[in-house]
Amino acid sequence: MTDLDIAKKATPLHITEIAKKLGIQSDKIELYGKHKAKLPLSLIDKSKSDQSNLILVSAISPTPAGEGKTTISIGLSEGLNQVGKKTTVVLREPSLGPVFGIKGGATGGGYAQVIPMEDINLHFTGDFSAIEKAHNLLSALIDNNIQSKTNTLGIDARTVAWKRVMDVNDRSLRNIIIGLGGTGSGIPRESGFDITAASEIMAILCLSNNLTDLKTRLGNIFVGYTIDKKPIYARDLKAEGAMTVLLKDAIKPNLVQTLEGNPAIIHGGPFANIAQGTNTVIATKMGMSLSDYTVTEAGFGADLGAEKFLDIKCQSAGLKPKVVVITATIRALKYHGGVSLDDLKTPNVTAIKKGLPNLEKHLENILQFQLTPVIAINKFITDSDEEIEAIKAFAKSKGVRVALAEVWAKGGKGAIELAKEVVAAVEENKSNFTPLYNWESNVQSKIETIATKIYGAAKVEYASRAKLDLKKISNLGLDQLPVCIAKTQKSLSDNPALLGRPTGFTITVREIEIAAGAGFLVPITGDMMRMPGLPAHPASENIDIDENGTITGLF
Repeated sequence: MTDLDIAKKATPLHITEIAKKLGIQSDKIELYGKHKAKLPLSLIDKSKSDQSNLILVSAISPTPAGEGKTTISIGLSEGLNQVGKKTTVVLREPSLGPVFGIKGGATGGGYAQVIPMEDINLHFTGDFSAIEKAHNLLSALIDNNIQSKTNTLGIDARTVAWKRVMDVNDRSLRNIIIGLGGTGSGIPRESGFDITAASEIMAILCLSNNLTDLKTRLGNIFVGYTIDKKPIYARDLKAEGAMTVLLKDAIKPNLVQTLEGNPAIIHGGPFANIAQGTNTVIATKMGMSLSDYTVTEAGFGADLGAEKFLDIKCQSAGLKPKVVVITATIRALKYHGGVSLDDLKTPNVTAIKKGLPNLEKHLENILQFQLTPVIAINKFITDSDEEIEAIKAFAKSKGVRVALAEVWAKGGKGAIELAKEVVAAVEENKSNFTPLYNWESNVQSKIETIATKIYGAAKVEYASRAKLDLKKISNLGLDQLPVCIAKTQKSLSDNPALLGRPTGFTITVREIEIAAGAGFLVPITGDMMRMPGLPAHPASENIDIDENGTITGLF
């Protein structure tokens, strides 16, 4: 059966029953039908969350299809519940771009899914729409101020980098000219669209602690300069109040359930190659307030999602994970061992061994944060016993816990071995989370620490524009912000063609964007895509609905 077939055959509990499992009375949640609800921020309890065990799920450098972090996260949550640990899985919300593009939805797979699958993958509770509207309101206010003859800040339109956003892949909107049509239609200038998941508003929502913090961060968004070189922020446009109003419901986490009727909180969804790639601070703290174990995931490989989760989110929110699960697949290790995408299903132990240095580097990276790693082998039906044993032998040689996870085929039962390894690692209590760098360090030092220690680069070079950006950041007094490096997910380097564990390479920083509202800087390496395009045959071609409202084709 397809993922959608499996999801449809499930008989979900009423969402009030899921709330009861977390000790929440039904009148405390905001219902969105029978199977979805919003959770009030008042349920967050610091004293309880400090006692919860936070488990981060990351991965090795992925193939284009991804290695199943979400599936492992959900399956591990099911497995932990099966071994008697009160557990909630906390995930990101899917973007419609991948849903209708090439990658599909983000609700897990097989028998490790969150439901209602169709709702979550489509409009869900409207959070993405609210983020899109708040972002575009600021865009409209900027252009209105540039156009105005009375209510004007003197914005230099040439310095405005704030674009518009929409939640769909559309390459034609990456670079456009706005304001055409005469003096009554605005001032012509270059602009464009990013996908909603790449919006700074998304990053802000995911790092905010409450509504007041959200409004402050929205006001801190850097817009550009005036004609006489004075910085302009969203608060100067008096934008933050109205933007916060649009986000008053979006700030509340969403409660749904797994196929096995366990609680799942889904909230926020920034990309990990250009933003922090993890769900909201609020959702994570909510899960930790209501559960003994909280399982969450961070996008792409540990060099991206996990590093940003640990250096940005954890430092910002005061979180301390106990264990990091590194998801590894046979296909990805063969890919890093030199096998083409077309041949990944063919057993090849030699290629596995050639690809293991990539896994080794990700394990080393987690250990640099003084955290305990556990390897989860996400099993596919084409994996051979010999290939699996090669990974287990490698793990044994490194003294790292490892478990075969058959969650796609067996759900929670397929994660019991992994759950026991995670619990054992937590109870050993060997983790002592230590960030990789101090926020107070200078910007170059922070970039070079990540590039050399996490990516394995020999050095970092800065393009002329990046050097100018460093001066701008210093003049604005934003040197003390953490860095959220934008980099390809396909390689540990900034060159997607360098697979495995490359060494001796140079990371080139082209420019550095300022995300003052989110509270980080974005050094950009390589060619980063903020508005993806659709493939020749997008997934949308297979998605349909009949006269009874039955949806088909989602995956």
